Amino acid sequence: MTESELPSVPLSVLLADPALGIRQIAGPARDPLVSTVGTTEIEDPSPYLVGGELLLTAGVRLPPDAEGVDTYVRRVVAAGVSALGFGVAPVHQEVPAELVAACDRHGLPLLRLPPATPFVAVGQATYAAIAEARNHELREISRAQSALAAAAARPDALQAVLDRLSGHTGAWAVLLDARGDELFSAGTRPASPAPERVRDLAARTTARAHTRGAGRSVPASAADHRDGVHLTVHTLPGGDGTAGSLALGQVTLTAPTLIHRQVTGTATVLLALLTSPRHALGTDTRSAGALVRLMLGAAPADVAPALAPAGTAYAGHWVVVHGRHTPPRSAPAPHPGDDPAQLATLGTVLGTPYLYVDGPALKALVPSAPDARPEVSTRAADLGWVLGFSAPAPASELARADRQARRALQRATAAQEPAAVHTEDPLTVHGLISPADAQDLARARFAALDRAGAPGAPVLLDTLRTWLTLHGSWDRTATALHIHRNTVRHRLARVGELLDVDLQDTGVRMELWFALHWLPDGTRPQD
Repeated sequence: MTESELPSVPLSVLLADPALGIRQIAGPARDPLVSTVGTTEIEDPSPYLVGGELLLTAGVRLPPDAEGVDTYVRRVVAAGVSALGFGVAPVHQEVPAELVAACDRHGLPLLRLPPATPFVAVGQATYAAIAEARNHELREISRAQSALAAAAARPDALQAVLDRLSGHTGAWAVLLDARGDELFSAGTRPASPAPERVRDLAARTTARAHTRGAGRSVPASAADHRDGVHLTVHTLPGGDGTAGSLALGQVTLTAPTLIHRQVTGTATVLLALLTSPRHALGTDTRSAGALVRLMLGAAPADVAPALAPAGTAYAGHWVVVHGRHTPPRSAPAPHPGDDPAQLATLGTVLGTPYLYVDGPALKALVPSAPDARPEVSTRAADLGWVLGFSAPAPASELARADRQARRALQRATAAQEPAAVHTEDPLTVHGLISPADAQDLARARFAALDRAGAPGAPVLLDTLRTWLTLHGSWDRTATALHIHRNTVRHRLARVGELLDVDLQDTGVRMELWFALHWLPDGTRPQD
């Protein structure tokens, strides 16, 4: 997600809110995007800023002289702050003139917050406005997907999809073959040389997609933005799932937005389905229509009956299967996705035509009765597959069944069994990894602390554990350990250096917390 696509709201939305009563008193008249609201009363907040903030302050520690104020403003501008909000009273009865002058000088919008407007109210209003903006984007995407679904059902489906795509993105949309020749187009044709440029870009992208040198990835899209003209190209997969000979090109005079990209992605998938002679459901038009509806927003429960294989009685439930292909090392076999005979055999074993094979990975949907237990055939193991089965689930709960199948496959792999079926055992994070593996992971994670020197790995681990327990509070950790807060900082800096991690990263903290939980008491990391 680019910076412009982060959840944000224009500053003008907050200025127009009568309940806040804030007004801009300095800085340019531009309308920057605000992605978050922060409050600070420290002399230099720049190390703690990420950009895009509406920074609020009451000036408790604002420098007393014009030079200091200028330095303060220059720093927050360099940190990427969108605007500065100053709350008058009780510290300052009015916004200091030095601050007004500095914001004008450095181009930073300065807002005056009246005494009756709490900083918390500004944050609440900002996040409410961001949520509404994101909901608006989602509604626009949903409407566009519905329109594309309707277009796909028309006799002139390709032209209709391009028409809807152009209407929702404002772009000139064109379907091109491998040579760059136009097959269909929609929207206002741009002036030369934009059509020629998008044709050349499509031809180059399609040619590269067919080049599969060692270590090279296959590009699925390309872009060329210059002179205010934005070109994008998306290659469509061919009938065998590899790069095909068709490409979707677009030309627009405005930068693609999140809505633009989401709608284009949906249209690309749909065009690939419509132009491919072979897709997941073959030539069964009833099932193909169900897939189109499902991909474009229909509820799974609405289309599931049409997906029931011919000759079966649809019982309303499905079992999700995850698989991993692990042929014997002595006799490696090609991935079944490359072997139609093996793929057909696997479909027969599982009792479903709905298979998706991506390299060694498998996903499948098997029609089932609500209370039926999945049948595990030894034939799948003979073909080199380890499988995980979900419990039967209605179509509306397939996402949950998908997670069950994934976890069942993990259990089967860990136990070296040919298959595992989901059980209703209580699910915990610690239950996802065996105790032995958890201890090995913890020892390996902290092995680098043995190079710490004084005060030693046990002391560093104890400091880290206490600091994490106290939610990253330096002062409370120092109090609990009866040491100076600078000692805490020094120890944790050493931990971060030895483990090569950023302890300010929430994900890193969570990982280390679990590793500490799994580390056996009284053991050294490498034991």
